[in-house]
Amino acid sequence: MSTPKVTLEQWRTLVSVVEAGGYAQAAEQLHKSQSTLTYAVQKLERLLGVNVFEILGRKAELTSAGQVLYRRGKTLIDEAVRLERAAVSLASGWEPELRIAVDTIFPTWLLLECFARFAEEHPETRIELIESVLYGTHESLLEGHVDLAIGPLIPPGFMGDTIMNLRFIAVAHPDHPLHRLDRVLTLEDLRRHRHLVIRDSSRQRAHTPVWLNEQRWTVGNKATSIQAACMGLGYAWYAEDSIRKELDAGLLKPLPLREGAERWAMLYLIFADRDAAGPGALRIAGIIREGLARHCPRARAAAPAAKMESEKR
Repeated sequence: MSTPKVTLEQWRTLVSVVEAGGYAQAAEQLHKSQSTLTYAVQKLERLLGVNVFEILGRKAELTSAGQVLYRRGKTLIDEAVRLERAAVSLASGWEPELRIAVDTIFPTWLLLECFARFAEEHPETRIELIESVLYGTHESLLEGHVDLAIGPLIPPGFMGDTIMNLRFIAVAHPDHPLHRLDRVLTLEDLRRHRHLVIRDSSRQRAHTPVWLNEQRWTVGNKATSIQAACMGLGYAWYAEDSIRKELDAGLLKPLPLREGAERWAMLYLIFADRDAAGPGALRIAGIIREGLARHCPRARAAAPAAKMESEKR
């Protein structure tokens, strides 16, 4: 086995300089002198025989080789961090705390029921729930903030199991002007009214949808959006399970759209690191699967079929 020329600390220095935007910024973050970081990167360049940076104007930019080394170096650092976490998890046995990111489109009542069952078995284990939207779940996994996640997107470098296919329906209050039209609705009809939207919870706001119209309210959580719809303040698409009570109570009513009345979203169960998953993470994942099989068998069974249909399209 050959011995690496470059140390993990030198790779970390390179990644930090790139991500911080320069030597001075990285030095401040790492609490090291700028000259120390400069020397580390220059030594890395000498050992590998490549130029990582080039001066363009007054700014240092990554060379094409530098871009490759940065990406591979970042992967190396991330893997080292995951390896250390795996060692800690394996050494500690049962986790004292589980961190779980769940997209808000997952049925809240089912999630809490699963948590309650887990708490009956293991009351000593704390649970930190991150309720996320769209790329928020994605971000939590990539940044290593959670042990387990449920979301509609699988980040690069991760694997996930399909656990649910959710049906979304377009709804508004029964007295909303759209319902008063008393006919099949078109896209032009929707554009004349307010769309209620739930904000992407990631810091980078990675999701940039193409909106149907400029009339919209963007809110931070599902409950606020549903309450606004029940007050007749706009229309939206919601997961059917999330508004079952409002539909039964007559507070919301499906919109008779000519097309697009329903949408589908696939949800995945994703471990931050399946090999390093502790018994607590494995158990709560099992409880979630059992809960879905018991309460939502049709949604669970439909998931693979829906995925195949989407791939055909």
